[in-house]
Amino acid sequence: MRIRLDIAYDGTHFRGWARQPGLRTVQGTIEDAVTRILGGSPRLVVAGRTDAGVHASGQVAHLDLDDEQVARLRARRPRRRDREAGPDAADAAPDAGDADAAVAALAGRIAGVLGQYPDVVVSRTSTAPEGFDARFSATSRRYEYRIADTETGYDPLERHRTTTVRASLDVAAMDAAARSLIGLHDFAAYCKPRDEATTIRTLLEFDWRRDAQRTVVAHVRADAFCHSMVRALVGACVAVGEGRLAPRDVVDLRDEGVRTSEFKVLAARGLTLTEVGYPADDLLAARALQTRNRRDAE
Repeated sequence: MRIRLDIAYDGTHFRGWARQPGLRTVQGTIEDAVTRILGGSPRLVVAGRTDAGVHASGQVAHLDLDDEQVARLRARRPRRRDREAGPDAADAAPDAGDADAAVAALAGRIAGVLGQYPDVVVSRTSTAPEGFDARFSATSRRYEYRIADTETGYDPLERHRTTTVRASLDVAAMDAAARSLIGLHDFAAYCKPRDEATTIRTLLEFDWRRDAQRTVVAHVRADAFCHSMVRALVGACVAVGEGRLAPRDVVDLRDEGVRTSEFKVLAARGLTLTEVGYPADDLLAARALQTRNRRDAE
């Protein structure tokens, strides 16, 4: 059985998503909770690994259960009406509706293990559609980055999800710079290099605006992101907003294809994964195969 998990977390006190020995991570925390409920050694496959300090409101993962875990998932105390109907009813195997209900109830059971006011929550658990792969079936990932400049002011209640910049930012110039980067390109200048990993990505959306509280907010969506890419793109746009770079410079830097000290990679605290996009259910398997083949070719 494959289960989809919809997840949100405050990344402030996590050392990123991926399980690491001796460190508190999102993956490790959720897997440990599932182990207490279902036993075994559950392993989550996630749509996009986030770095230390990065938050998520729309993270997605999947989990494959073996037969023993499925049996524990479906096990329950007989309901009152079953007990009244007799032992045969109480011991009856659950039907498909009961199985789906057991899957849906897993989110609440995880919440019970994590306790009151946790910094991570599995907001929904559901039976995954045929062909669903949280990582390879995804068509896009969307992030938000929040900045408080001198016009916004400092709000201590927002400090864990907003980066402070001590300047008055030209948001219109930042927006123009961001939009000029959209498209299929090699983003090596905006990625932390990894051996044998491609830096070619399709940037689908990138814009800046002020919200109702005058916070400067970026929305950025791509088919996938390479390591530190969003925070580097944000840093380049902030350099434009401060007047240290011209909007055209971000394209020139991209086309040069090498990392540069012309801008800073901004802090993780302002970054939130807000959405993972997937195709229609009947296209999930084909999308996963296409993505795997492309990664193998790369």
